[in-house]
Amino acid sequence: MEQPLVSIIVPIYNAAPYLERCLDSIAAQTWRKIEVWLVDDGSADTSPAICRARSQTDPRFHLLRQKNAGVSVARNRAMARAGGQFLQFVDADDYLPPDATEQLVRTARTTGADLVIGRFWRVAGVHKALQGHIRRDRVFTRQEFAGEMLKAPANFYYGVLWNKLYRRSIVQANGLRCDPQLSWCEDFLFNLEYIRCARLIASCSRPVYYYVKRSGSLVNTQATLARAVKMKRDTFPRYKGLYQSLDLYEQRKLRVYSYLLSMATDGGSIGLPQTPAFLKKTRRPRSARRRAR
Repeated sequence: MEQPLVSIIVPIYNAAPYLERCLDSIAAQTWRKIEVWLVDDGSADTSPAICRARSQTDPRFHLLRQKNAGVSVARNRAMARAGGQFLQFVDADDYLPPDATEQLVRTARTTGADLVIGRFWRVAGVHKALQGHIRRDRVFTRQEFAGEMLKAPANFYYGVLWNKLYRRSIVQANGLRCDPQLSWCEDFLFNLEYIRCARLIASCSRPVYYYVKRSGSLVNTQATLARAVKMKRDTFPRYKGLYQSLDLYEQRKLRVYSYLLSMATDGGSIGLPQTPAFLKKTRRPRSARRRAR
């Protein structure tokens, strides 16, 4: 059976110290039938030259350049150009295990899933730890998967794009795009919309990504308490909307509201250090507060 084409999308902004490692890991994928869209978002370092050299030596790599407009615009441009049956996302300072794409595609093909989610390695210096909320191979309906998300509502495992495989036909048919007005959590909102459209979702127990934790990364520089609270207020209506659309909200209401008390983490959900004033106004029952993570 012919291998389906996978479009791998890499937004890039001043990533020169890490970019070669990232591109090498993509080029070395055991799933050979890939196209790679490198989108330079106005880098001021040597990133464009590195990407240009790669595209000249490996015809699977394609370079798009734009004035600095943010990661969402970069991803959206690549999605508009992509021709693969599946979409895969990689950040320029991270890298892939050699069989990452193959594991994701084989899981999608054997299960018929519209979304595949895999575990990942968290890398901090010389240390790495295997992360991932669902730790075995399973297939879920979207309602069942949404139930799993309630157990760790802000876990990177569920929120990010880079440990997942998407069907491009679903993205196209539903006009799904990353919100360019957001500089944080845009990937999580994309996932919420995609889950509504997915029939089956499969988890892959094997790790499919190396996430490199850096002190200067976007998440670490923006993850202040004030920004976290504002982000929760802004995104909660769409998070709640997912559960309403799946007829899960009324029976899981307290769990849904626990999202407001969780902060984005790469290994689990942790509580905010104090209850924000806007949450106190809801006067939630003590039992609900005990359940919040």
